[in-house]
Amino acid sequence: MSARRFAAIAVGTIVLAGALAAAIAVFYPRMEPATLAYDVHGVDVSAHQGTVDWQALKAAGVAFAFIKATEGGDFVDAEFASNWRRSGRAGIPRGAYHFLTQCQTGLTQAQNFIATVPREAGSLPHVVDAEHMGPCRKGPTIKDIAAELEVYLDAIEAHYGKRPIIYTTEEFHDAYLTGHFPDERFWIRSLIVQPGFRTDQWIIWQYHNKGVRDGVNGPVDLNVFRGTQAELDALAQ
Repeated sequence: MSARRFAAIAVGTIVLAGALAAAIAVFYPRMEPATLAYDVHGVDVSAHQGTVDWQALKAAGVAFAFIKATEGGDFVDAEFASNWRRSGRAGIPRGAYHFLTQCQTGLTQAQNFIATVPREAGSLPHVVDAEHMGPCRKGPTIKDIAAELEVYLDAIEAHYGKRPIIYTTEEFHDAYLTGHFPDERFWIRSLIVQPGFRTDQWIIWQYHNKGVRDGVNGPVDLNVFRGTQAELDALAQ
C-alpha cells in the first residue's frame, strides 16, 4: 500500500470516527428504549441539576423522583430542602436518597440522613446509594461494607417505618454485595440495557445518565419503575 493511499485511509477513518462520535452525542440523550417496555417514568436529581422546575417535570410525564439529601456522615445536598418542598407542591411522588461512603459507619451516615430528611406521610421509600468504591480522603475505609449497609437499612427503617431501597451499580454489587441481601428491593444502574443481575429483586431501573426532560436545564438521570402507577402509589402509603 502506498504512503498516499495509507494516509487517505487514515484520514477517512478519523473523519468517520468523528462523525460517529458527533452522531452519538446528538442522539444518545434521546435513546430511551426502556420507555417502550415500562410505563412509569421518573428522574433522580441533586444540586448538580441546579434549580428544577417541578411543575414542568410533572407536565412532561415524570411520575416519581428521588432527590439527593445527604452523603457520608456530614454532607447535606445544597438543593435538597428546596427540591423536597417544591416537588411535594407539584404533587410528584418522591423519596430521598443518601450517598453511602466507605469512610464512616452505617449508623453515623443514617443519623446524617435522619437529621436532614423529614418524616413525611406519603413519601416513597427512601434510598441508599451504594456505589462508592473508595478510597477515603481521610482515614481507612470501613472493613465490612455489607454489614454497615445492613446497619444503615435497619436504622432508616426504624425511623421512617419503611425499608429503604438499595441503589447500586454492577461494579459495586460484585465487589461487596454478592451473596448478601436476598430479600431487599433494588434500584439498578444499567445504561440503556436492562439490568442483568438481581433480576428478581430490582424494582427501579436507572437506564440513562444524560437524559433530557423539560424542567431540568442540562442532563438528568432517567429511571423506570417495574410496575404500574397504582403499585408505585402503594409504595407511598
